[in-house]
Parts: sequence; C-alpha cells; structure tokens
Amino acid sequence: QVQLVESGGGLVQAGGSLRLSCAASGRTLSNRVMGWFRQAPGKEREFVAALSWSGASTYYADSVKGRFTISRDNAKNTVYLQMNSLKPEDTAVYYCAARKSMGSSQFAYEYDYWGQGTQVTVSS
Repeated sequence: QVQLVESGGGLVQAGGSLRLSCAASGRTLSNRVMGWFRQAPGKEREFVAALSWSGASTYYADSVKGRFTISRDNAKNTVYLQMNSLKPEDTAVYYCAARKSMGSSQFAYEYDYWGQGTQVTVSS
C-alpha cells in the first residue's frame, strides 16, 4: 500500500510559480510510475504530467508543456511538479497518483493510489 500526501498549493498571481510536492509513505516510489492530475470545479479530472519509474521519461499535457516540470527524488520518496508561468486556467485541485504497472499513462483510471489533493488558485 502507498499513501500519498500533496503539499505546496496556494494562491499565486498569473505569471507566478509554485512547486507541488507529493510525499509517499508505506512503500518506495522508486519503481512506480507517477502522475499529476488536476480537477477544476465542474470539470473532469485531467492529466497534467507523468514520470516513468526510472525518471528517464516525462509526459505532459499540451496545455502545460514548456511551463510545468515533473521530477522525482527517490531518496526522499517524493515527486514534484514545478509550475511556472501560471495562468488562471491552471486553477484546480492537483492530485498526485502512483501506478503499479510499469508503463506511463495519461488516464486516471490506470492509477492505483491517489493523494487527497492540494488547491492551486491563480489570480488574474
């Protein structure tokens, strides 16, 4: 079993930056595919970024490509999402997720463990 806890959300002005953290307990994240998703009010949960188990491959939604960076620190059992040049449309609850299987995925249903989410609000 893996427990995930996100932190780092908050209120930021458009153009600003935030770094989200996802700390894991229970089991190591080092051999897990990790993903970040977000859900805005009244919208479906959507894929943001994913990181292969080795950390060698990253995947991003087109809407965040070039602005967000996913990374991991296996020694700290933590995954990060660095978010730069934030826009009001990035406002959402951000969720960290871990996948048992080896392949990276942009589909929420393919992830097995989820954090409780952290709110990111970008003001214009």
